[in-house]
Amino acid sequence: MPGLPNIKDFTLAELEQKMVSVGLAKYRAKQVVDWFHRKGINSFAKMSNLPKETREKLAGQFSPGGLEIVDKKMSRDASTAKYLLKMADGQAVESVLMKYHYGYTACLSTQVGCRMGCALCASGLEGLMRNLTPGEIIDQIWAMQHDSGERIGRIVLMGAGEPLDNFVNTVKFLELVAAPYGLNIGCRHITLSTCGVVPRIYDLMQLRLAITLAVSLHAPNNELRNKLMPVNKVYPLEKLLPACAEYAGVTGRRVSFEYALLGGVNDSAEYAAELARVLRGIHCHVNLIPANPVPERGIRRSKAGDVKNFRAALERAGYPVTVRRELGLDIDAACGQLRRRVLADAGAARGKPGAWIRKRSGELTVP
Repeated sequence: MPGLPNIKDFTLAELEQKMVSVGLAKYRAKQVVDWFHRKGINSFAKMSNLPKETREKLAGQFSPGGLEIVDKKMSRDASTAKYLLKMADGQAVESVLMKYHYGYTACLSTQVGCRMGCALCASGLEGLMRNLTPGEIIDQIWAMQHDSGERIGRIVLMGAGEPLDNFVNTVKFLELVAAPYGLNIGCRHITLSTCGVVPRIYDLMQLRLAITLAVSLHAPNNELRNKLMPVNKVYPLEKLLPACAEYAGVTGRRVSFEYALLGGVNDSAEYAAELARVLRGIHCHVNLIPANPVPERGIRRSKAGDVKNFRAALERAGYPVTVRRELGLDIDAACGQLRRRVLADAGAARGKPGAWIRKRSGELTVP
């Protein structure tokens, strides 16, 4: 029911307090998390071991959550499925299910839209609408698991939105998804991607979570990064890179630097040498990403030979480097391509193309 809090937003301890506050026995909380966090149901009526009166009381206090699958696109090689998921308020997000030899990974969104405005990403084209709650992030996993019949064992917070711009909800999601009473996905199997919100990197560091921090860098100097990523004007490399170095030192987890290679923009030998210099001394890994098409951004990907040469230059400098495997490019599900949109025919059927979309921009400020 819209307006009520998603029951998946709450931890076991919080639900124990909630049960008592509404006149229910404390032990009911364990039954609730078993149904909603472990089994992923989206209906109070399915809780067969609870009395009808208890279910009705819960339904009056909470929403069962759950997301409607509005659209699903499957890549030609069947390795990737992209979902358009509708929430209770009519907003929609895209999520991706990827198949690897070791199992299934979910790419999840943390916001409806994004306010960071990076020049190589589709997610921010319409600005930020709102943050997702922890339960809505979890519901993306359950929607894809129920539809595919597959167990998701790894998570990348690389969908629409900036996770650290939704810090409180993102951290609570991490707590819930790793909880033994829920999906029980260990933090070592979770990657959080950020464009570089420095204060929140320090906050995340204090939690000492065993997640992988992936920092979208895309340029080795402020002049170029300012053009590609407006966040750099607030948190330039002189602030970002020391934060990354300290994060790696405190947590013992190497930082993954994401570097999208844009043809004729940031893929020269000179830029490779400059990147090697600025990353010196940071416990890190470099993940090169051949840029993916975003028509509105005019992005052109680097030539295969330039990607190879860029990688070789970093490896000669002593950095571990990978070139990201391309998944879902043919269905616009690759890195930087997720956005806030709905089916064109869904709006056209009502005579209002794009009727679900209500644009609201947000100026970048210091969170």
